Amino acid sequence: MRIQQLRYLEKIATTGSINEAAKQLFISQPSLSQAMKELEKEYQVQLFYRHKTGITLTDTGREFINYSRSVLDQVNLLNEHFGQGTVRKRIFSVSAQHYAFVVNAFVVNAFVELVKEIGGDTYQFTLRETETANVLNDVQTLKSELGVIYLNKFNQTVLSRLIADKDLSFVPLFEARPHVFVGRDNPLTHKQELTLDDLRDYPYLSYEQGDTSSFYFAEEILSTLPHKKHIRISDRATIFNLMVGLNGYTISSGIISSELNDEKIVAIPLKVDDAMTLGYLRHKKIELSATAQRYLTLLKQHIQGYGFDVFNNN
Repeated sequence: MRIQQLRYLEKIATTGSINEAAKQLFISQPSLSQAMKELEKEYQVQLFYRHKTGITLTDTGREFINYSRSVLDQVNLLNEHFGQGTVRKRIFSVSAQHYAFVVNAFVVNAFVELVKEIGGDTYQFTLRETETANVLNDVQTLKSELGVIYLNKFNQTVLSRLIADKDLSFVPLFEARPHVFVGRDNPLTHKQELTLDDLRDYPYLSYEQGDTSSFYFAEEILSTLPHKKHIRISDRATIFNLMVGLNGYTISSGIISSELNDEKIVAIPLKVDDAMTLGYLRHKKIELSATAQRYLTLLKQHIQGYGFDVFNNN
């Protein structure tokens, strides 16, 4: 297998045509076809369905190109880092659920501190706020080095199996009790603790999970409970606006930063027999970079700063 073959494969998949790909690559169509046949022969797979109107990837081809893109990404990083005349750039990426604790507390604070501490004059850092399935896929395909999610007694069996299937490890960081997030002026703020009955007449807010719309991928615990009023949204800014504008609520970990939310959102303990184990995903076969290790150190410091006990995972 040659890197050039992977670049050819990417171009064919993008254009949907070997002829068009050959034109854009400035090589002959027979040469391109031969390179793909050699790749298929080497791995004993069929990558394409070939027909009169063009080509489409087989199921195996789609799986193959996911790994291929990861290889090309790493090659590009090598060229960017070590190419002649280039300046070494700090690169780091972490993916996390939309979940309110991610953006509003220690995950972002640790990320900001990391950039200030080691970013230097040139860097490429990424913090992805995305759906649960995407967090797993990002770490599996090395799009992100770390992924932040939670497990609880409801989703743990299913997600743990998926995590193992993707060659990932889940490392627990700490345990949090469920809280209800509401706007500052919501009548529920007069209570020191809430029950599920208290929430019955208020709009329930949850994040969409795209094509993987399963209860097990929900970013809110107790996702299987019936709700008279239910609004699904796709971004964090909207969920906070609806908490304030419609007296809506979501169920979260209770971790929130007044600095980032101007004290418009309040977290109230929820009286249920449940807990959330928050932690991070990493790829089993990839050693963590020094940047990722430093980020985890800062992350744990911020978790402790919020009053939580961090698990000792060595």
